[in-house]
Amino acid sequence: MSDVRFNWPTLVGTEREHVAEAIGNQSLSGDGPWTVRSSERLAAITGSSRVLLTSSCTQALELAAILLDLTPGDEVIMPSYTFVSTANAFVLRGAVPVFVDVEPGTMNIDAALIEAAVTERTRAIAVVHYAGVACAMGEIGAIAERHGLAVVEDAAQAIDARYEDRHLGAIGTFGTFSFHDTKNVTSGGEGGALLVNDERYWDRARIVREKGTNRSLFLEGLVDKYSWVDVGSSFLMAELNAAFLAAQLDALDAITRTRLAAWRRYRALLEPLVRSGALEVGEIPPYATHNAHLHFVKARDGAERNALIAWLREAGITAPFHYVPLHSAPGGRKFGRFHGEDAWTTREAARLVRLPLFHGIDDETQRRVVAAIASFYAS
Repeated sequence: MSDVRFNWPTLVGTEREHVAEAIGNQSLSGDGPWTVRSSERLAAITGSSRVLLTSSCTQALELAAILLDLTPGDEVIMPSYTFVSTANAFVLRGAVPVFVDVEPGTMNIDAALIEAAVTERTRAIAVVHYAGVACAMGEIGAIAERHGLAVVEDAAQAIDARYEDRHLGAIGTFGTFSFHDTKNVTSGGEGGALLVNDERYWDRARIVREKGTNRSLFLEGLVDKYSWVDVGSSFLMAELNAAFLAAQLDALDAITRTRLAAWRRYRALLEPLVRSGALEVGEIPPYATHNAHLHFVKARDGAERNALIAWLREAGITAPFHYVPLHSAPGGRKFGRFHGEDAWTTREAARLVRLPLFHGIDDETQRRVVAAIASFYAS
């Protein structure tokens, strides 16, 4: 019996054809025809008309941080339960991450705690839609409006997920996506996108993304030569990655359907364990339409979680934990601070286990995973 991997990159079957066509075009650097096609497709999916493909979600976040003109000592409110890139993007501009607690059911930032963390130095709220489940964007948007703050959506895991009827990533001032090979759709291993939802930032965003030059205006025939006009870096996605991504975006509806079917199958199979109190599972708020990016369970405590992961590993099943809260890490202690009580972040992070979930996972594999979990609790 073969081992069960935690993830297999999504493949839909047309990627080779797209990449071969991109090679045939002999236009391999960024902003070629495949970049245009994928950008337009992502705009149609999300409802955001201003899309810039990047080489990673990390770079999309860094681009957003530059556009906000952060200065040393400015503050950005965010959850501690997230990947380091969420904080690093702002730390690189000299800003201070201010961590607040999460909701235990979703592992998203607790919107009810944000306003108390606002100070005269606060410039933005960075939200993370964990597992493709929406944060409370209505409440968060109202707080941002009251205090004149930008909202940056780290929607790395949230392609094809929504808050009410709005696509995640298209709600805040900026939205960022990841197309890493662990995500629902990939651009061939690495990749990302920035959605610029406030038109005031659009012209500058294109300049910063192109190394601080007005090259985009030159390519559009609006200037006779391009030059250095602002700070910037090389944030562009390569054409081969954009071609790979186009195949996956075209198949997004089918990808989401198959993942949701697998997610619901886990829920049904796990129900006896949840009902008995052995495990807990995540919550989906009524305002959220999720994309089945991942399915997690929670053991009773950290020791039991670690034992469960080891048990599954012995059974040939890879089921990892996830983030170590940033405020507990050396970098978090050096660059940021936690506001208020850490009632849930550390406790819940120590209990969480992610189950194998990927495009094409079959019923037999999921039954094997749940049977191994059940045997752990029966032992």
